[in-house]
Amino acid sequence: MSFQTINPATGELVKEFPLMTDGQVFKALETANARYHDDWRHRPVTERAKIVARAAQILREKRDEYATYPTLEMGKVTFFSYLEVDLVADILDYYAKNGPEFLKPQPVPGEPGATLTSEPIGVILAIEPWNFPYYQLARVAASQLVAGNVVLMKHAENVPQCALAFARLFEEAGAPEGVYTNLFCSIEQIAHLVDDFRVRGVALTGSERAGASVGERAGRNLKKVLLELGGSDPAIIMPGAPLTHAVEQVVMGRTFNSGQGCVNIKRVIVIGKDRGEQMLSALTKAFAGVKVGNPTDEGVNLGPVVSERALLGLVKQIEDAKAAGGRIVFGGKRVDRPGFFLEPTIITDISENNPLFQQEAFGPILSFYVVDNEDEAIKLANATKYGLGGYVFDADIENAKRVAGRIESGMVYINSCFSDSPGLPFGGVKNSGFGRELSELGIGEFLNRKLLRVAPAA
Repeated sequence: MSFQTINPATGELVKEFPLMTDGQVFKALETANARYHDDWRHRPVTERAKIVARAAQILREKRDEYATYPTLEMGKVTFFSYLEVDLVADILDYYAKNGPEFLKPQPVPGEPGATLTSEPIGVILAIEPWNFPYYQLARVAASQLVAGNVVLMKHAENVPQCALAFARLFEEAGAPEGVYTNLFCSIEQIAHLVDDFRVRGVALTGSERAGASVGERAGRNLKKVLLELGGSDPAIIMPGAPLTHAVEQVVMGRTFNSGQGCVNIKRVIVIGKDRGEQMLSALTKAFAGVKVGNPTDEGVNLGPVVSERALLGLVKQIEDAKAAGGRIVFGGKRVDRPGFFLEPTIITDISENNPLFQQEAFGPILSFYVVDNEDEAIKLANATKYGLGGYVFDADIENAKRVAGRIESGMVYINSCFSDSPGLPFGGVKNSGFGRELSELGIGEFLNRKLLRVAPAA
């Protein structure tokens, strides 16, 4: 096993990186733990924030370089690589600017002499996926480094150059060795790190299976864990929703990042048969206009999926859905060209017995449903083990808010496919995991909120 750069647009192996030895992995933990106890936690928060702010500045200065790595390693369309770089710089700046305020002692209302202080807890182990290869890292690193924790980062095996580039940011910004450490290590080595008492918290973004495994191990070791897992996000199209706008947002929400996002729109639920026919016709035309191709080519909307394995898995999902009675309205096939390309796909007539009814399709596959009324729409939206995001489209904003309140999810977006911002908390419920990243909530996940209660000396 090794970490490899394989270009999804060509299938070509570009570069390979060896795994660290057990000795190297635990030397990194020893260094991080010593750095936390002897140095980093004791630095003023303003000094820690200054280093994170400098990392943001370096990222902006090297924007062109940093945008090339996600496109090369996981096939992200170049335009979206730039958007990710910009968002990550904003996240770093957000915590550098707001972290000191978030960490100030807070009086306890109604309890004279009582104060809550915010203290770091130690080494945080983060295990992150490939689909947003900087954004996923920044959601943990930016907040926790400002908080005074140190981070060991195990990135996905297929984005090693992104992992190394992100680590260089903090090194160049002046963070001492052990504050942020990239690990090229195995699943077995990760398990041993979770078991080690010096690791005080674990954050994972990934599959439900990975989350269950890491969460169980962390639980046995009595340490805090934050899990951001899968999603099967529904988009409810209300009777009053302007269809042109809804179609535009659904197409973007399903095809963005080649459909490889836990919070991408996965299912469209239209209320009303006539509206359903109109929406399906418009979506089919819009999907036909999606330009599939090399992610570096101008005008391309949909690049490859991340790997041959991912592509074959998606094709099998489509075939299984069709065999169970699903109707392929558009797409459904591998694109006949080098690399790992799938046609943007729309599937309808999906019964409850169809495997796609419960599966998460991690690629450009849209499930399409039509129901008669709002209650049926809500029932269908919630008929999933996942609860990450949801979407409501309606001209009546207050009504959309009411409907959003009925969706079982951690986030609901009204009339837009994405509204990511450093100040907005990210996370879900049910099998989509627990805990929050970003915003003030994100910095608090791995803090000791220590109570100080002062009484008179005599």
